Amino acid sequence: MISGHREAVAASRLSPLASPAVRRLGLADYEATWRAMQDFTASRDAPTRDELWLLEHPPVYTLGIAGKSEHLPRVANGIPVIRTDRGGQITYHGPGQLVAYLLLDMRRRGLSVRPLVRLMECAVIGLLAEYGIAASGRTAAPGVYVGNAKVAALGLRIRRGCCYHGLALNVDMDLSPFHAINPCGFPGLEVTQTRDLGVMDSPDALGTKLIDHLLRHLEANGTTDKHR
Repeated sequence: MISGHREAVAASRLSPLASPAVRRLGLADYEATWRAMQDFTASRDAPTRDELWLLEHPPVYTLGIAGKSEHLPRVANGIPVIRTDRGGQITYHGPGQLVAYLLLDMRRRGLSVRPLVRLMECAVIGLLAEYGIAASGRTAAPGVYVGNAKVAALGLRIRRGCCYHGLALNVDMDLSPFHAINPCGFPGLEVTQTRDLGVMDSPDALGTKLIDHLLRHLEANGTTDKHR
């Protein structure tokens, strides 16, 4: 999929379906995936079908557009650091973390940034509620939290009325690389993961449920694709 983004865009023009196409990319290199999102967004036009990408990344720190030199890892331990174009500061991605990228035509869906951020938060909160986990968002610090610990990070890029990037849910991963940074720029911020909260499901299984929640919230928020 990553190497064939132009073919995917062309094929998506042929589909009248309003629901985004879901693509499972497995373990995918961060930089290649990022470039593919940029290319997809640059190549799309009005009829292009939206897409949701589910994947995991090899270990990588990503520094968003609000990131500064003081946000860099104190000790990177060989983990690459990539400056990217999403909103926010620094975070960590690694195997065992569920990443969902939303490639949406926001204008077509009548979405603005804040409602979309809240939509993503609500999708994760709803997913966790299935397992009896009470989670919440924070206005001043987007993401999803269980108590004082962050379980999901969010970040978007908007270009020509379309978005890419999305969310990362910690599932069953090595959390120690987070200790070398202030996650999302907040000193001392705790992080957690679904496995430590008693959820035994894999990233793949949780991804299937997360997609259901995302699609449900897109419809519930009145964002039915106007090109249906």
